[in-house]
Amino acid sequence: MKNITKFIVASVILAVTSMNVFAEEATTETQIPKASSLDELLATVKISRTAESALNKRRIQQFRSARNQQQKLLNDAIAEDKRQKRRTVQLKAQYDENEQTIAKMDDLLKTKSANLGEMFGVVRQVSLDTSQRIVGSVISAQYPGREVFLDELGARKELPTIVELQELWVSLQTEMTQSGKIVTFQGDVILGDGTKQSTEVTRVGVFNLLSDAGYIVYNTSIGEMQELVRQPEAADTVSGYLGSSAAAAELAVDPSRGSLLRLLTQKKTTMERYHQGGVVGYVITVLLLIGLIIVTERIINLTIVGSKIKKQATSSTPGNNPLGRIMTVFQANTDLDTDDLELKLDEAVLKETPKIERGVNIIKVLAAVSPLLGLLGTVTGMIATFQSITLFGTGDPKLMAGGISTALMTTVLGLISAIPLIFLHSIVAGKSKSMVHILEEQSTGLLAEHAEKGA
Repeated sequence: MKNITKFIVASVILAVTSMNVFAEEATTETQIPKASSLDELLATVKISRTAESALNKRRIQQFRSARNQQQKLLNDAIAEDKRQKRRTVQLKAQYDENEQTIAKMDDLLKTKSANLGEMFGVVRQVSLDTSQRIVGSVISAQYPGREVFLDELGARKELPTIVELQELWVSLQTEMTQSGKIVTFQGDVILGDGTKQSTEVTRVGVFNLLSDAGYIVYNTSIGEMQELVRQPEAADTVSGYLGSSAAAAELAVDPSRGSLLRLLTQKKTTMERYHQGGVVGYVITVLLLIGLIIVTERIINLTIVGSKIKKQATSSTPGNNPLGRIMTVFQANTDLDTDDLELKLDEAVLKETPKIERGVNIIKVLAAVSPLLGLLGTVTGMIATFQSITLFGTGDPKLMAGGISTALMTTVLGLISAIPLIFLHSIVAGKSKSMVHILEEQSTGLLAEHAEKGA
């Protein structure tokens, strides 16, 4: 059809061109000079007839020539159309044959790649698993960006190439090899104030990162190393390990690869737990301090008085001590009979007893009040915990556990205060009772001596 269209267009152009030529020739040849007489007019008519006859012959010849040329073009266009139709039939047959061949090749590819498909599925799964392991590995702090290729390989739909399989092998082998090494490298560490600092970091296999400041954790969400907000108690071994030149050194290792370290940073210190007791805890502390002061004063005083009484027991001259004052009363009333003297000595012992037993009952009261205050703090803390549960529900066990832990802290403080005070009370009470017993014993001895002399 395209060739026929070309033929028609060419025919039209040729006809228009021939008409223009004929018009130009007619215009050129029909220019006859003007006649001035009948003879000239007759001659002019003859010349015009001859010129028109010759012009008509040329026109007929040109029309015939154009017709033959157009017929030739038409024949060529018909032949080209037949040739193109034959070629169309051949191409369609070849296309159908190619479609059948492609279908057969697809079936053959599916048959031959059936076993490989399962293997490549395993490759994609291994790539994704390895990527997750690498993202959370402290080795990535030294070799960042290894998970990008693995993620692309795991998400790819087409079959991986041999080069990509080798790259996966290298990634797995690198992780295994580096997991058994202790390496020191230079890296950027985010400090507690948020600034970055280039620090020498020691990597202990896949377990921990160490620096001069202590333990470092690898934050997988941002792909950066961070300094712990608070170093755990095990951080004391880090400086000794880094500074040791021996073949083996002691070091506390986190087998959870940083999870335990993050939990230990949330562990409250002794002072933080103490302050959880609040006002009740502070009151218990004050009572404990008061009790300790009284105990200290009583022990010192009773020790001094006890030494004076022991010295007085070996001397007949009364001194400025409880036993000396009892001896003074005895010596001043030797003229009385035994019964009256006994009353005088009992009175002197009773006067000395309050001084010796001073503060003992206060210690006992403080030891009894401290756990009661602790129980009070626990009850108020539990009330606040249950109020939180009423408001926010029981969806977060940490909320209940934290509130109960805070509430029980006052009980702990109360027991810590009461136990030593009870123990110290028994010591002070024992010393005071022993001294009172000595005074009663000495007064009884003086009374027996007076009775013997009277007899």
